[in-house]
Amino acid sequence: MYGDSGTIRRILTELGDTWAVVGLSNNEQRAAYGVAEVLQRYGKRVVPVHPKAETVHGEQGYPSLAAIPFPVDVVDVFVNSDLAGGVADEAVAIGAKALWFQLGVVDEAAWDRTRAAGLAMVMDRCPAIEIPRSG
Repeated sequence: MYGDSGTIRRILTELGDTWAVVGLSNNEQRAAYGVAEVLQRYGKRVVPVHPKAETVHGEQGYPSLAAIPFPVDVVDVFVNSDLAGGVADEAVAIGAKALWFQLGVVDEAAWDRTRAAGLAMVMDRCPAIEIPRSG
């Protein structure tokens, strides 16, 4: 298990409300679109990160984490596992407090690096499933 219930709860309730969602675009068929909608419903600010830098759910998009001109608390990752490690390193570089790899996104080396850098991390889980459980 990559993220115990205490870590999940802490990320969802204590570490901040600005979530960069990497892989979020206006494609309503993609899981990121629906998860971002749930995060907003629970009071999170969702910042789309996608090469197209589209505005999604009323929030301005950015082409990369480094391009976001304000602090990000949590980075939620919707990219293939082979790209996730690079996103993890970018999350550390921008000073995020936590990193969340979505269902099916697994990179154990990134898990080790990210935790060693002091970030809270959850891997292979979905915040849209976990947030109602967190209270």
